[in-house]
Amino acid sequence: MAAGSLDVHLLGVQMDLGAGRRGVDMGPSALRLARLQETLEALGHRVTDVGNVETPIAESMPRSGAASPSEHTVGELRFADAIAETCVATMSRLAALPAGSFPLALGGDHSISMGTVPGAAGDARVGLLWIDAHADLNTPESSPSGNVHGTPVAHLLGLGDERFTSLWGGGARVRPEDLVYLGLRSVDPAERDLIQSLGLSAFSMKEIDQRGIADIAEEVLARLENCDHLHVSFDADVLDPSLAPGVGTPVRGGLDYREAHLLMELLSDSGRVASLDLVEVNPMLDVNNRTAGVVVELTASLFGKRIL
Repeated sequence: MAAGSLDVHLLGVQMDLGAGRRGVDMGPSALRLARLQETLEALGHRVTDVGNVETPIAESMPRSGAASPSEHTVGELRFADAIAETCVATMSRLAALPAGSFPLALGGDHSISMGTVPGAAGDARVGLLWIDAHADLNTPESSPSGNVHGTPVAHLLGLGDERFTSLWGGGARVRPEDLVYLGLRSVDPAERDLIQSLGLSAFSMKEIDQRGIADIAEEVLARLENCDHLHVSFDADVLDPSLAPGVGTPVRGGLDYREAHLLMELLSDSGRVASLDLVEVNPMLDVNNRTAGVVVELTASLFGKRIL
């Protein structure tokens, strides 16, 4: 994120196939309705909305996997083929953007990151800052639900279903040392084991409470300093539900308003962020589009809005 005006390209990925609750496919519309483009343009950026990736809806296809977590069969991932196809289309759309663009993907559920991260970074060594209440590190074998939005980090690390790891040619697209979690507070046992065995950098809400967001942000940037492309993947459920009620998997005790803004301001100050996901905004569960509005305000801070 260089100083001055950026050439921002918005791409919607209206997908809720990876989630356990319907409605997050309307997230891109909610963010647009909250005046995301106008907000960034007011900061002096050039913004082009390139529309949406064509995405199937659940009712239009046979269901793969279980209908509910209680019926889940180990190893099954729901709608995996359709999600993989959407991620391929997302990668292609982002790869076709003009050189020097800042890709900003509007989700949709967090499974879209398997298309946005490789699509935005190209062949560059990518540092991934995963801002989320959840680790999204389950493999098909460890997933308690079969919902793909709980697995994208595992796949980006080269673990899991070949339908996803093959999207970028197989293996890991993100090195373990180039991934940092921030805001975790709901982690499954198998995910905790992987975080420890892979030596992943993870800052839970406990560390944020103890050390403060400014100290954590400084360490995050230091840990990712050797990466050529810094991608931020921001899940709205990292925020406390009192601030952002419109999410499918709310967890109490998340980032408050000023913590989230300070994080975005410090990332902006670094000048290093090169692409961004905004995911898991679910207007069906929201109140007067409050969550999308807060996410747009935070995005403005990432793109240079200042108090003074």
